[in-house]
Amino acid sequence: MISGRRSAAGRALTEPPLVRRALIGASLVFLGAFLFLPLLAVFVFALQNGVGAYLAALVEPDALAAIRLTLITAVIVVPVNVLFGLAAAWAIARFNFFGKNLLITIIDLPFSVSPVVSGLVYVLLFGLQGALGPWLQAHDIKIIFALPGIVLATIFVTSPFVARELLPLMQAQGTAEEEAALTLGANGRQTFLRVSLPKIKWGLFYGIVLCNARAMGEFGAVSVVSGHVRGLTTTIPLHVEILYNEYQFAAAFAVASLLTFLAVATIIVKTMVEARSRTGS
Repeated sequence: MISGRRSAAGRALTEPPLVRRALIGASLVFLGAFLFLPLLAVFVFALQNGVGAYLAALVEPDALAAIRLTLITAVIVVPVNVLFGLAAAWAIARFNFFGKNLLITIIDLPFSVSPVVSGLVYVLLFGLQGALGPWLQAHDIKIIFALPGIVLATIFVTSPFVARELLPLMQAQGTAEEEAALTLGANGRQTFLRVSLPKIKWGLFYGIVLCNARAMGEFGAVSVVSGHVRGLTTTIPLHVEILYNEYQFAAAFAVASLLTFLAVATIIVKTMVEARSRTGS
């Protein structure tokens, strides 16, 4: 009787071969049209003038300056978001306090606000005509159209990634192992390093990968606060826009291929992290 029910349930959950093929075919067509073809087009246009022209576009001084600024921004932004994400996820998952739901809402805020709007907020705060602009100018402190503004805008748009990866993981894991460690005499630092951190390491790594990819590829918020000073405040996405607007299409796609490589590497690392997290190794 039980086996008959299981067989019936299995048949109910198994689609006919024709339906399965249609769904798989539709998925492949969609991926090919909206993912693989655009990725292929990037490299086709990037190499249309040959490998020499491709490499020359990457080592051109303004391109190198954009790459350097992008890397500096990511090096600053990612550790800040790791610290914030760990602290926020730990506080929400481990403690009950007044304003907990408000904190969760604030963490999700960058997902619902346009990056352009977030960049504009920083201009209204730190710009020459902004709330703090006169004071900053009087003290010769430059935030907008400089590295600090780019970093602040990027931190805002990337702040949820680490926290949002860790929060559901920490909530699902509970606190039993930490409580056992404390009962056996471990202090807070030992409990975190030897018990909590190993449990969340793959979720943390996944959040870092996503945060880094978004930080290096951010366009909207950075475009508003950067001023587009070529060779000084242009990141890779902004440099691609400048080249494209100047009709240097091959050079624009050559530099854009760096972001494409980053996207592909992110997908590969994401798949590896998910596989490792499933095996628990």
